[in-house]
Amino acid sequence: MITLETRLDGVVGSGAKALDKAFGLRTVGDLLRHYPRRMAERGELTDLAALRLDEDVTVLAEVKSVRTAGQPGRGHTSQRLVVTVGDGNGTLDLVFFGRRNLWRAKDLVAGMRGVFSGKVGEFRGRRQLAHPDYILLRGDGSSNAADPDRVLDRLEADDYAGKLIPVYPATKDVRPWMIGNAIRHVLAVLDPQPDPVPDEVRLRRGLLDFDTALRAMHEPDSQQQWRDARQRLAWDEALGVQLALAQRRAASARNPATARPPHAAGMAAAFDARLPFELTAGQQDIGAVISAELAREHPMHRLLQGEVGSGKTVVALRAMLQVVDAGGQAALLAPTEVLAQQHARSIELMLGPLARAGQLGAPDGAATRVALLTGSMPTPARKAALLDAASGAAGIVIGTHALIQEHVSFADLGLVVVDEQHRFGVEQRDALRNKASRPPHLLVMTATPIPRTVAMTVFGDLETSTLAELPAGRQPIATTVVPVIERPGWLDRGWQRIREEVEHGHQAYVVCPRIGDGTDSGADRAADGAAPEVESDLDSDLAPAYDDSTPEDTGASVARPSYDVISTAEMLRTGALAGLRLATLHGRLPTDEKEHAMIDFAARRIDVLVSTTVIEVGVDVPNAVVMVVLDADRFGISQLHQLRGRVGRGDRAGICLLVTSAGVGSPARERLDAVAATNDGFELARLDVEQRREGDVLGVAQSGARSTLRLLSLRRDEELITAAREEASELAAGDPDLTRHPLLARQVAELVAAEQAEYLEKA
Repeated sequence: MITLETRLDGVVGSGAKALDKAFGLRTVGDLLRHYPRRMAERGELTDLAALRLDEDVTVLAEVKSVRTAGQPGRGHTSQRLVVTVGDGNGTLDLVFFGRRNLWRAKDLVAGMRGVFSGKVGEFRGRRQLAHPDYILLRGDGSSNAADPDRVLDRLEADDYAGKLIPVYPATKDVRPWMIGNAIRHVLAVLDPQPDPVPDEVRLRRGLLDFDTALRAMHEPDSQQQWRDARQRLAWDEALGVQLALAQRRAASARNPATARPPHAAGMAAAFDARLPFELTAGQQDIGAVISAELAREHPMHRLLQGEVGSGKTVVALRAMLQVVDAGGQAALLAPTEVLAQQHARSIELMLGPLARAGQLGAPDGAATRVALLTGSMPTPARKAALLDAASGAAGIVIGTHALIQEHVSFADLGLVVVDEQHRFGVEQRDALRNKASRPPHLLVMTATPIPRTVAMTVFGDLETSTLAELPAGRQPIATTVVPVIERPGWLDRGWQRIREEVEHGHQAYVVCPRIGDGTDSGADRAADGAAPEVESDLDSDLAPAYDDSTPEDTGASVARPSYDVISTAEMLRTGALAGLRLATLHGRLPTDEKEHAMIDFAARRIDVLVSTTVIEVGVDVPNAVVMVVLDADRFGISQLHQLRGRVGRGDRAGICLLVTSAGVGSPARERLDAVAATNDGFELARLDVEQRREGDVLGVAQSGARSTLRLLSLRRDEELITAAREEASELAAGDPDLTRHPLLARQVAELVAAEQAEYLEKA
């Protein structure tokens, strides 16, 4: 009997070793879950002389010439193989980009004939197919085909042209047709597979049965049947994730926690009374929800998201004070020293005498201490902070990764607040929670808005609250792209604008992607543009750079040296901003220098702060109205939105200039244009999801697990994820361990591997 658990080597023979080496495919199920990216619609064979742009075509032609173009030293994407084919009526170029495709020259030699399928494009006046699918023909007098399975005779060509052909992910050693042959053989001998999804769920949601869907995913009768099959199998993935999260939510609800009810005459009430402003309706509503959850005997797990400047810190502080009033402690974990110091200063300022327990002027019985703990603090200050945390004298402890070190202890940790959660690894967040004697309440905050689909998956075990309303007085921010190649004079005008604002008593930021002075390394480059993980109190040397295609193909910018803080500050001091008071700020400065720079900037003793992204979050200087981001194309969408949120925080509208060398039409330029077009963080978050790899969004890269989510898309499957969440909640409520649904339980285990489930639980 052949099932999904059957080993491939017993079914496909010697080819199993290559499939295992290339893709880790060891079982029949592994192979059948190696889904095609799409189904190619071959259509009728087309005359080369009749080709039209943007049309999907299939042509029968002979290879006329083969050449390699591009420069070997300019990266993986610059080289390409150009194959010119003809049919007696016209010629056409077949273009394969990247060094990894140069092997195709062994197949596509002059004189070979084949059937080539793809979308017609044009480059420099010549029609071309980029990365076409193809099969070579027998009987052409040539024996140079690298794989005999990739040839067919002329009579088969018309039949081939009319079929739906699966396009599989492949490598240079395991070609698409080798995968297709193996899958066809497996499907021919595979026994009918039982359906893990209960019939009532499948019928209610209008889904194909599992066996039909699995086969139609590879051998559909029509494009519609393939879409239906894909929908069913994506549903299985969504249901697997949502069941795992539903089980974890249920388990969390059963865990004991120390209730932290509000005290009518405690510090929280005193804090509210001394607030110089009125809380927004959103802050009040979410505060009430958090207060009620803290009072329960089960741990709160809540995600608080909101626009830059929406007042999340005040909401978190009120929650921390409620816990302190109830005899516990709160720890606030921040990603950088600058942000931790900023939090400590602002919280102490907001609390006033409430933060001076044991000092003159503190109210009797209604005060605490705020302790700051970072990795590079002087030893005496560090020891004092450790003692305050361990003894309970500090009700609020704020710190960086230093908080999670083994020798840090708390008297009674009741609430963990994680600020800018995406900047921490899973283990780091969990290590802080483990310092509590009982499971603590958890509040995760982010100023990077999260699309609903991400909230239901990556953060599916957290309840989500959103602060959409900005406090009164927040000013708009005008964002402009400054293309230095097309408009070199615009940057000069940007420096002039900074001078004008300084003359009117305002301040400015200049943000660079690197620190400079020989300290930078290209190792920090990230092709997907996501913000790099911060593993210490030091900010990254080099902002992530997007690996666009070459200028010749897409209009993207040529690889170039990027701006750095040290040389940029010197250039501005002696040039465009000579005479102004400049200072630098980056993660490699000593702690006291960083703190002095921020204090001096906040006190208006500095006109222009030249910085890395260390000022990305939490920095609040209302008098700063201009930000210039140099090499803005090296930053991600969410990061740029966060950065510009540092201006427009006072009584004057903010100005943000995104300086770039990226060419018109390049992906990098499109990202910057999108950021400039809107201040809506949620709209930008949706765009960010569309442009990022699915596995990154789902947390696979961070967890280290190989993605088992092959079809589920956060970009297009919101309705499906919502429906799966509803069904999962109902199933888990009636059968938490899925004992009555063993096939579904096994599917959940396969779809959500142990490492990935652990990530989802801790995220």
